[in-house]
Amino acid sequence: MSTSDTPGTPGTSGPGTGRIPLSRLPSPRWSAQEPTWRGAAPAVIGAALKRALARPSGNWFVLAASEQVRADRPFGRVVAGTELVAWRTPDGTPHAGPGACPHLGAPLCRGAVAEGRLVCRWHGLSLGSDGFPGWSPYPAHDDGVLVWVRLDREGGEEPLPEPVVPERPRAGTAIAAVESLAGRCEPEDVIANRLDPWHGSWFHPYSFLGLRVVEVPEGPDPDPDRMVVDVGFKVAGRWGVPVRAEFTCPEPRTVVMRITEGEGRGSVVETHATPLGTDRNGVPRTAVIEATVAVSDRPGFALARRLSGAVRPLVRTAARRLWRDDLAYAERRYLLRASGRWPG
Repeated sequence: MSTSDTPGTPGTSGPGTGRIPLSRLPSPRWSAQEPTWRGAAPAVIGAALKRALARPSGNWFVLAASEQVRADRPFGRVVAGTELVAWRTPDGTPHAGPGACPHLGAPLCRGAVAEGRLVCRWHGLSLGSDGFPGWSPYPAHDDGVLVWVRLDREGGEEPLPEPVVPERPRAGTAIAAVESLAGRCEPEDVIANRLDPWHGSWFHPYSFLGLRVVEVPEGPDPDPDRMVVDVGFKVAGRWGVPVRAEFTCPEPRTVVMRITEGEGRGSVVETHATPLGTDRNGVPRTAVIEATVAVSDRPGFALARRLSGAVRPLVRTAARRLWRDDLAYAERRYLLRASGRWPG
């Protein structure tokens, strides 16, 4: 693996070394930044993407945030071209099944949930985890932050009993927020975007200061297979929170950024790319479902957790702003690939 000669976040003696997490960071004019295009070698990004896509998923796809799948109403989404409906039984167990009623095809996402069963609003057909002729539920899993569904026909892999869930801070100690957007691209375009941390300070100057990639994987089977960055999360002006973070891919449709040093050590941002299907023009659509699970050992974080209802919208807004930009890049990457003009 390669590393930079000088560890630590620019402007500090190393991430998180001070008592106060806020630091004054170098903030040159946007055009005066150190160019990063040499480090962002297409071969390095392409090799990391290839390794990620080769990992098993067990045919599991992220369906929604855990809070979106409820016991009082159904949730609907198309995943990999398959119309789905999800709900919970009174004990909190998530269930998922085909989104069309087996009777006359009514959309079950517009139905109701009564006593733990789906009820079609068209003719009152009641459906449950026991299935019905022509209607068989799919395996579903709730990891506490996200609900996954297993689609063996669409995934085409050897099934796994549970999805490959990234390691997260212990439940009850963190604030979790999930944001979702969709774009005209394939999952690999989303993953490739996240495996290019070099673009952070250039493309997102409103969020990142002084981003430097200090470690990249080398060789055909690197260990550890990760990218490491030093970066300041911008708060205001030249003030930001310096951290060190690593990027890894536990499965083919997930990139995890984990803070390893500095404020919020152990916090993760999971970017999940869920294929939706194709639009009327045959262009693929992919949902970016991003889960931020933040933790801190500072006393004030306990208050933040109590006010998590107010904190989560702020986290989701920040994620949405980043992904509005990044999805435009992912869509362009797909367009270039589909037209045979991709340089990588």
